[in-house]
Amino acid sequence: MGKSEKIIPIAENKEAKQKYEILETYEAGIALKGSEVKSLRNKGTVSFKDSFVRIENGEAWLYNLYIAPYKYATIENHDPLRKRKLLLHKREILRLAGKVQEKGLTIIPLKLYWKNNKVKVLIALAKGKKLHDRRRELKEKAIKRELEREFKGKIHL
Repeated sequence: MGKSEKIIPIAENKEAKQKYEILETYEAGIALKGSEVKSLRNKGTVSFKDSFVRIENGEAWLYNLYIAPYKYATIENHDPLRKRKLLLHKREILRLAGKVQEKGLTIIPLKLYWKNNKVKVLIALAKGKKLHDRRRELKEKAIKRELEREFKGKIHL
């Protein structure tokens, strides 16, 4: 790769890491309308709430990703929650379709970002965490925070 890749973040799905165990990640292009791209350039609001990826007829589709309408668009403005086609290689789509057939696996979007002036989506093959796993994780985080706070002023080298 001769030229440097310029990556500018747009939005991140922070809830995904809490609710899911990430197994594999893939970078995908996304087919957008002009008003959607303009909205993203203008720091338009993006929401990953309840968004997911589904494989249909050999194509990957992103559902429920909210991209705010572009306020300067005319009647041709986009539907904020429309399904959007993801651009992946055929072998990646087939691999994901095979993995999703396994029990408890799903495909979720993690990040939306600009890469060399193109909008990309980082999607992940993920397994949902059980409630007790999330509770244990929160408890471990709280204990670690307490220990760090306790030892912060006491360690002198």
